[in-house]
Amino acid sequence: MNRDILVLNAGSSSIKVSLFRLESGSDPTLELSGQIDGIGTPHPSAIAKTPARGTLFEERWPAGDGPRDHEAAMTFVVRMLKNRDGAWKPAAVGHRVVHGGVHYRAPTFITPDVHAVLKKLSPLAPLHLPPNLEGIDAATRAFPDAVQVACFDTSFHQGHPWVADTYALPRAMYEEGIRRYGFHGLSYAYIARAMKTVAPAIAQGRLVVAHLGNGASLCALRDGHSVDSTMGFTALDGLPMGTRSGQIDPGVLLYLTTVKRMPPEELMDLLYRKSGLLGLSGISSDVRDLLASDRPEAAQAVDYFVYRVATHVGALAAGLGGLDGVVFTGGIGENAALIRERVCDQLRWLGIDLDRAANEKHGPRITPATSKISAWVVPTNEEKMIAMYVRELISSREPF
Repeated sequence: MNRDILVLNAGSSSIKVSLFRLESGSDPTLELSGQIDGIGTPHPSAIAKTPARGTLFEERWPAGDGPRDHEAAMTFVVRMLKNRDGAWKPAAVGHRVVHGGVHYRAPTFITPDVHAVLKKLSPLAPLHLPPNLEGIDAATRAFPDAVQVACFDTSFHQGHPWVADTYALPRAMYEEGIRRYGFHGLSYAYIARAMKTVAPAIAQGRLVVAHLGNGASLCALRDGHSVDSTMGFTALDGLPMGTRSGQIDPGVLLYLTTVKRMPPEELMDLLYRKSGLLGLSGISSDVRDLLASDRPEAAQAVDYFVYRVATHVGALAAGLGGLDGVVFTGGIGENAALIRERVCDQLRWLGIDLDRAANEKHGPRITPATSKISAWVVPTNEEKMIAMYVRELISSREPF
């Protein structure tokens, strides 16, 4: 019986691919990972690796020769996978789906009805859901016999206290679905499970997990369950990100649309693509570039990012009624020791005493045993979390 799970994360111009093998009694084992970037652009590229053999291939297409859409990209993925075994096909395909609205509290088999609901939800995640759906459609055509499963970034946050999910708008709007959903749920679900092994006592307590990357958010956990998040109705809210604004006075948006007469499309482009660290610095959306720069605008952008992360940690700690630990994850959280150092230094008032040598080595624990509140660095693995979710969902229906 084929026990391979293919995991797809389809973005607007990329498809990330992970292939996991299931063995009885153990976690899914990564066999291959790859990515196609620049879909629909003049210069797309692809790379595939295996844990055992390293890079299998790396390809950059001449202008006009590469995949022009997600279907063409999936055709390339299928050919790449079948080169390993001409008869190969996965038993299941797990898809990262950014937004599940109020409808989906857990991973779900993708049926025509589910697909129709996700299409209606597209305005809630205009940069994410359309390519997610394109990836689902392409995988369904490529592997018609495989089970297709949607794993939602929002489902981990379902069940928040009402006060954490509600805007102070007329109550009918909450019932319509205008509420705070939270995102990065696949990452937080993985960290919640990982902490049971890394630090079991802390995992049962009050944690703030900082998923810091090009997209950034914080999540408050109590006993491994999400009780609040900095992201809200969309993935724009909360922390400043690579190109997204984060928290902003809604009056600014009213001013831009009514006084400055900014069209909705231009406003969307401003908030999603031209703000955040890129907008603040005018240099780059990448923290590595900003830390390497000697320009004052770069330093100010980093200062702003650190300040907002620290103040939001404090706010979530207040909501938890105290704090036992902080976990850093994501591209910045796992790799940028200086950002972690500065955030922890700003949180000394909470009782975080940083072990600078451990922080430079990237943990996993970056505070001494004497620190009132512990801090940790734990790599996330959204693709593995999707594979585990798919296995659990299928196993609930039949042995897998």
